[in-house]
Amino acid sequence: MSKYLSLAEASELIGKSKETLRRWDREGKLSAVREPMSNYRVYRKSEVQTLFSDFISQDTIEPFSNFVEPENEYKVLELFAGAGGLAVGMEKAGLKCVALNEIDKFACSTLRKNRPNWNVLEGDIKAFDFSEFYNKVDVVTGGFPCQAFSYAGKKLGLADARGTLFYEFARVVKAVNPPICIGENVRGLLSHENGKTLQGMISILDEIGYNVVPVRVLKAINYNVPQKRERLILVGIRKDIDLQYEYPKPYKKIYNLKDALKKGDLFDVNVPKSDGAKYPKSKIEVLDLVPPKGYWRDLPLEIQKSFMGGSFHLGGGKTGIARRIGWDEPCLTLTCSPAQKQTERCHPEETRPFTVREYARIQTFPDNWKFEGSVAQQYKQIGNAVPVNLGKEVGYSIVKFLNQYYNLSKPK
Repeated sequence: MSKYLSLAEASELIGKSKETLRRWDREGKLSAVREPMSNYRVYRKSEVQTLFSDFISQDTIEPFSNFVEPENEYKVLELFAGAGGLAVGMEKAGLKCVALNEIDKFACSTLRKNRPNWNVLEGDIKAFDFSEFYNKVDVVTGGFPCQAFSYAGKKLGLADARGTLFYEFARVVKAVNPPICIGENVRGLLSHENGKTLQGMISILDEIGYNVVPVRVLKAINYNVPQKRERLILVGIRKDIDLQYEYPKPYKKIYNLKDALKKGDLFDVNVPKSDGAKYPKSKIEVLDLVPPKGYWRDLPLEIQKSFMGGSFHLGGGKTGIARRIGWDEPCLTLTCSPAQKQTERCHPEETRPFTVREYARIQTFPDNWKFEGSVAQQYKQIGNAVPVNLGKEVGYSIVKFLNQYYNLSKPK
């Protein structure tokens, strides 16, 4: 195993930004060194781990249950529903899904296969008007893709966002008029177009009558998900409602790959057998040499150079390349294609990608949730999903908000 950590690895390990680490380097609190082989600036793992032990006690939050019972029947309309990760999570939190829109035919087949009673609206969101749900839905949710806007005026309005999928999300929210709406996206939305895209979204929600709660990125590992996935959450509260929304509280316990694939607290049985992708022979020969929790830097130098090609001489840790996940750590964020070049997520003991059911476990889907389409389509659906347990915790936060709202709305 390497004795060194890249800037990105050290930043992730101790939960501090790269800029903080650079500042500490300047101040002499944690000094970077030159790695003998590559001459990159790196950190000694032993030093960082010592520092990490100082932080762990003050940065984690005590175990906390976000569970809350719905006091009424709360209805959800979900847009960009995918294979149902968020919808299943909402269902587990006690919310009722009245309709889901999704354009991908394989994902729609998955939704119908598992929940024949769900109203799956298959097709382009632009083809539906949703006005039948006006004042009949408590929350509109959706993982709209991040797209650039055209900036016609100084303050981006709904008309400027036409042609984007966020425009469609806002159009539906306006048509349905729910007390609360929740959008989710990748962390990269924070910096997309230097933050202008996110500000545009906030100004559009403001224009259609919703105040946006300060945006937060939720780390899935803090919500009973054995995976280092992050999701940006955008919450809009209708302006006539004077209530605070609270994000779900993080849990102290972090689940690892072993918890995902073996019988334990997360699942009652070991992961079921299923189909899976395979690595080409050339990749197997390389990955056979990588130890658990190791990656390309743990390979012999000549193999590093041939495997990485031109990337070998570029900066950055590239810690997801030729990566074998360890049993005692959360999985890295799953991609849509498990054998694709340079985002390897290799099984801890066998030199192969995770199978379809292993993928689903890492995303906390129940074992009885079946995916339709080819194996490649199944991986894509799972890789794109919101982890079910993260969806459930966000669901509890919505239930808590709606309980308060309807209690306030009752005639005295």
